[in-house]
Amino acid sequence: MYKIFLVEDDLTISREIAAYLRAQGFEVQAAEDFRDVTAAFAAAAPHLVLMDITLPFYSGYYWCAQIRAVSQVPILFLSSAADNMNIVMAVNMGGDDFLAKPFDLGVLAAKIQALLRRAYDFGGPADLLQRGEAVLDLGSGNLSWRGKSLELTKNELRILKVLFEAKGKVVSRDTLMAGLWATDCYIDDNTLTVNVARLRKKLEGIGLDGMIRTKKGMGYQVE
Repeated sequence: MYKIFLVEDDLTISREIAAYLRAQGFEVQAAEDFRDVTAAFAAAAPHLVLMDITLPFYSGYYWCAQIRAVSQVPILFLSSAADNMNIVMAVNMGGDDFLAKPFDLGVLAAKIQALLRRAYDFGGPADLLQRGEAVLDLGSGNLSWRGKSLELTKNELRILKVLFEAKGKVVSRDTLMAGLWATDCYIDDNTLTVNVARLRKKLEGIGLDGMIRTKKGMGYQVE
């Protein structure tokens, strides 16, 4: 089931869109806190975003740029401001399509289906994991935090994936190595130590000092 993340501050419109799309077989999550749409997006890990332009605190353009910093998920703008300048702005900020309000819900569903086909027919959907404000994009292999982005090696990505999926629990060194072996990357205990040390140094470079903590005699933990 495809997941849709809806960013619309008009509660009546939001409920109408969500109810219709759920009836069409989509899973829909609507933003509630318009102060931090990016965190809600990461938590939802959607396949597509529906984004209004006029929102409280920050515009849809701002949130589109924030999402584009961590993901290439399709973004469809919905707005009554359908002049050429806004349409061009939406595309320039990273939007994939634009639908003017008021619109027919059937047209909305058709546009969503078209964007999903283009995005996912030749590959699986991007997968996002989040711990605090840090967002791990398994599709691109990047880690983002407060507007900064870090490109990870395959081993670094796999290590962080296991640690993020543990949701704050301690992961043993054996579990980490088994996770790497499962992807045909056979490393020993010393190699794991080197990989974790390099990863920590890279994380420190974007301000994530102490993100990976060592629990003596137990393993590692992301806090």
